[in-house]
Amino acid sequence: MATWIRTYDDESENRSYFELDDEEWALRHIDLQGLPRQPVTAASLAEVIEIRDRGDLAAMAAYERRYGVLAEGAVRGWRETDGAAEITRQEFESTWAAARETLDADRTEETT
Repeated sequence: MATWIRTYDDESENRSYFELDDEEWALRHIDLQGLPRQPVTAASLAEVIEIRDRGDLAAMAAYERRYGVLAEGAVRGWRETDGAAEITRQEFESTWAAARETLDADRTEETT
């Protein structure tokens, strides 16, 4: 069963959101930067695996430019971290949708 968490870094004012599997590996990862909460990452393990399995390095580079880099390794110890909390699936999904929409719009603006 998945777990959804949010972490907050007071110094940088960055928020990270994770959808974690049973072993606490990131299935999806969102980073919001600074006070405006500007999305800089909204990456999905399923998408990364699909691109990797095709062996398309150009597609992987394009994905990472658009959606950032997925957190690697288990996100263990988050319960003991100040500023970390479990959140609802709905909170994660709404944050995911907003981050993806912003990153997709940013990419569209770059190409026009």
